[in-house]
Amino acid sequence: MQIADFMTRQVMTVAPDASIVEAAKRMLDNKVSGLPVVDATGQVVGIVSEHDLLRETDDGRRGPHWLEMMIEGAALADETARFHDRKVSEVMTPHPITIAVTSSLNEACRLIEDHGFKRLPVVENGKLVGIVARADLVRAFAQATENAGAAKVPDVSVDERERELERQIWRDRARLSRPF
Repeated sequence: MQIADFMTRQVMTVAPDASIVEAAKRMLDNKVSGLPVVDATGQVVGIVSEHDLLRETDDGRRGPHWLEMMIEGAALADETARFHDRKVSEVMTPHPITIAVTSSLNEACRLIEDHGFKRLPVVENGKLVGIVARADLVRAFAQATENAGAAKVPDVSVDERERELERQIWRDRARLSRPF
């Protein structure tokens, strides 16, 4: 089985020059935890995830600065303009690992497991054509086990008919008298 059989083809993306607020809204609206960052030519240039947004600060520190402001009741209104000014390209994970549309599911599983990813952008000729997430791989596993289970159930009636036909053929051959 190939990635093309299980990937999601309609992928929500974001541009590198979009604001981090826009990226967060797209993730929330589409109930996804990350977005491929795609340039004007369709090339995947990064991935932005909830993790990237949670660790975002505007002063170079690592940590959820905006989350601290909300918890502490600080004046978030004064800070929102900065969040609209911050670009996805500043917080995304650049140069993401991608997988070819013709790759196997085994390869996707290995990459996701080895790197701890939740998703892999799927590319063809360098352009984004889909995304494969852990849920897609679980679906592939479930389908494969279902198909394997269905294939192993013998049809007794067909087997019985086949044996009976073989007996009749051999019986008829034995009855024929053949001159030597």
